[in-house]
Amino acid sequence: LSLIQINIIHNCKCEEVSPSLYRLVTCNITEEGCAALASALRSNPSSHLRELNLNDNEPGDSGVKQFSALLDDPNCKLQKLQ
Repeated sequence: LSLIQINIIHNCKCEEVSPSLYRLVTCNITEEGCAALASALRSNPSSHLRELNLNDNEPGDSGVKQFSALLDDPNCKLQKLQ
């Protein structure tokens, strides 16, 4: 996942703590944003991202299901989602 791929989120302070950890806290990420993020991660299996912090966003049921399915995918390297 690159910072360019995250540009779908407007007015968001994306903090890249390390290549394996991003914080997208309080970015008003909705179900649509979660679907886009999950899709970006799914289409980039070589991503080094292991942890993603989405605290204080509004993923809705659909966004939670998207990330749940992503975490269940054996090709996904994401290990921790907050």
